[in-house]
Amino acid sequence: MDQYIGKMLDNRYEILERIGTGGMAVVYKAKCHRLNRLVALKVLKSDLAQDEDFRRRFNAESQAVAQLSHPNIVSVYDVSKGGGTEYIVMELIDGITLKQYMEKRGQLNWRESLHFITQIMRGLSHAHSRGIVHRDIKPQNVMVLRDGSVKVADFGIACLENAAQTLTQEALGSVHYISPEQAKGERTDARSDIYSAGVVLYEMLTGRLPFEGDSAVSVAIQHLSAIPLPPRELNSEIPPQLELICMKAMTPELDRRYASADAMIADLENFRKNPNVELDFSIVDLRPEEPDEPTQPIRTYDRTLHPTPKNRETREPRERRRDYDDDDYEPIRHKGGTSVKILLSVAILLAAALVVVLFRMVSDSIQEEPDVPQQIVVPPVLGYTLEQANELDSVKGLFTLVNMGTVYSDQYAENTIARQNPTDGRYKKGENPEIQVWISAGEETDEMPNVVNQTVAQAKATMRGLIEKYHLDIISSESDMQFNDSVTAGYIISSEPAEGDTLKDGDTVRFIVSKGPEIKEVVVPRFIGEPIDKVLREVVDPWHLTCTEADVEYVESDQEPDTVIWQSIEPTTKVKEWDTIKFRVSKGISTVSKKIEIELPQDDRTTVDVKVYVGDEKAPQYDERVSMADGYVYPTLVGSGTQTVRVYFDLTLSQEQSREEQFT
Repeated sequence: MDQYIGKMLDNRYEILERIGTGGMAVVYKAKCHRLNRLVALKVLKSDLAQDEDFRRRFNAESQAVAQLSHPNIVSVYDVSKGGGTEYIVMELIDGITLKQYMEKRGQLNWRESLHFITQIMRGLSHAHSRGIVHRDIKPQNVMVLRDGSVKVADFGIACLENAAQTLTQEALGSVHYISPEQAKGERTDARSDIYSAGVVLYEMLTGRLPFEGDSAVSVAIQHLSAIPLPPRELNSEIPPQLELICMKAMTPELDRRYASADAMIADLENFRKNPNVELDFSIVDLRPEEPDEPTQPIRTYDRTLHPTPKNRETREPRERRRDYDDDDYEPIRHKGGTSVKILLSVAILLAAALVVVLFRMVSDSIQEEPDVPQQIVVPPVLGYTLEQANELDSVKGLFTLVNMGTVYSDQYAENTIARQNPTDGRYKKGENPEIQVWISAGEETDEMPNVVNQTVAQAKATMRGLIEKYHLDIISSESDMQFNDSVTAGYIISSEPAEGDTLKDGDTVRFIVSKGPEIKEVVVPRFIGEPIDKVLREVVDPWHLTCTEADVEYVESDQEPDTVIWQSIEPTTKVKEWDTIKFRVSKGISTVSKKIEIELPQDDRTTVDVKVYVGDEKAPQYDERVSMADGYVYPTLVGSGTQTVRVYFDLTLSQEQSREEQFT
């Protein structure tokens, strides 16, 4: 049995069950008894806890993830070392890994792939902005929640970007998703995560990995030298522009890859808004440059987006090309070898002479050299108005600016150029070439919807599209909760910004949630002896107590009718506002007549004086002298409720005849 199951760490976290195992740690489901919630506990494996290097890496993860707070990154609540056990406390995710999701669904459609990769990149963008590189991006480290959102998890080999790289001989991460620079043991940066994310996108779009092999080494070598099959050749439904984004993320050369997660997010967002968007690069720009090899024919590329199937059949894969030396071929041997050699020598001399003659004839026929198309550096025109850009010395008379429409931009002012194709620094051949430009429509904004009287979960569902589109940060903290008499506890009272206010990218939205009516205390006064009509008015105002008709009981009493003779809450007691109080009210005394039987004493007397008293009365209700021969007397008495009847014979109290009588 696992040694940690049932164990309590730091007298706070009770470990319930094991839910996962990683390279360095074991993940448990645990209960936090202080906050009464379930959490995930990541504990360093016991056999590695003694290894200083593994402990360093585990602590590095702790430091890294503790800095991160983003909707697309698994939250870290606590980092501790209790009883010699090093562990991290994280949020418990109700979902499955992206790998499990893909195995369950198979090949994802491109819209779902776009939805997932955008969230992954947002999480990486946040991590990179804090100087943290994950270095192990793969579907197994991405959690898919029930609502379709994703969270990047397991920064097990993450490192601070500016920290020294000590594991230069170790290619960390999973080999199918590893970047070329990781495979070579070189220093990694944010672009390594972008490469791995590109592989994840490739797998989601095509249902297969870009590189596969019999061993980890063979797969790693392919990352260094091979070119993956374009995704559209495996799934023709993939939009060309999304394929371009995927291939740019997976470019082996660092300077051709996306420079940042934000740059890739920008292209993903532009594609989401317009699947036919014109990107500022093409498939040709992503192909690696061929080295100059004098004995090799120059490799040419099709100028179309993808090679045709026929071209693919005739084109040799890069990893299969080979340079052959002269020694690879044996000399041709024939009978009569000397004659053959002489004939070959003569043929070579004749061919050489013919080449010389032809060269001189062509040289003499050329009167002047042809014009060489001019190469011009494309100037940067971003931030200028179209009129200003056309007047630039680097543009005027050299380039034609073509207005391609408008785009939203939070970087460039409205009516200025926000995007150009090609970008500055590229070369363009030809006379008066074109530069395509897009004019800024200003920062894209929207309006805050009405979320009052919704729960936070309902409000997030209402705003889901806005949250994803504008990367909104939703805050609903306990410190912002307020008492409210009209809004039910747990429902939103107001929002900041308010309904109708402007929303823009990166805004923070704060929900003010109701705690319900504020509960106050009152000191209950003495109501006994007061008229019930007055008491019922005062119970509501000013005492803020509750009393309904069912809470008032009328009873017989010798007290003044309609006055309170009993209250359920003792005077001077403190209770909550609007607690219920009950009363008993006097309805006076109602009397009844009752005839009773009294047996006369058996003795020598011939007559006896009989007196009968009811209750505490001082005057008898029956006072007669009767004959002993009668045996019994039958007086009629008047009383209410249960009363004590006292019988006297000749002024002597008769214990046998005195008794309790019920007057009903």
